Amino acid sequence: MSGLKKYTVEEHGPRIHQFLEPVLSSANLELKFEVAPGRTAHPEIEDPQLMVLFTGQDVDLLLANKAELMLALEHLTIEVLQVPSDEHALICFDANDYRVMRIEELRLTAQTAAERVIKTGDHFQFNPMTSRERRIVHLALRGETRVKSESFGTGPIRQVVIYRADLPVPTNIVLKPAPRPHRMDDPRDNDRGGDRRDRDRRGPGGPGPRRGPRPRMT
Repeated sequence: MSGLKKYTVEEHGPRIHQFLEPVLSSANLELKFEVAPGRTAHPEIEDPQLMVLFTGQDVDLLLANKAELMLALEHLTIEVLQVPSDEHALICFDANDYRVMRIEELRLTAQTAAERVIKTGDHFQFNPMTSRERRIVHLALRGETRVKSESFGTGPIRQVVIYRADLPVPTNIVLKPAPRPHRMDDPRDNDRGGDRRDRDRRGPGGPGPRRGPRPRMT
């Protein structure tokens, strides 16, 4: 997005503090955060205007299970700020450079997978990922004309498939189940900005209640 920045520390920083500080306090998390201008090592893939950077003793909890908690806080904050779905990537949460390392991991994995697909002719299927991570894979391969990448599935099992551009769309795709514990995926799918093969739907199904006593909230 060119021109003046839509999301700034001056305008949105106080609102983010007003929301996040009581949430972290109620959860007894030893975390501090700074709202800062966006920066990235891969602007061609992710170029946020605003970042929330976490430090503190509980950063490991924040980044556990592929940063499940951090991404959940990011999602909730974006909802509180009423950010349009096509602008979610302009606000980014990070800690210990997790985002930079994850982008590099996905970019290299996508490129390695593409080479394998070109060589063997077999499609490559990623595990379910969030819409932002799927978008990273698509962007990492946008200059590679020998393969195509598409998202298949709905909701938390939506996943990227890479296949050779000179072959038809694979018909033998078996969608992988979402990992446990479930990640909080973005219900809006904007990973490619165009037509989607199918629409995300959230049904009443899902894991049943766990047996045993519920933990007390402190």
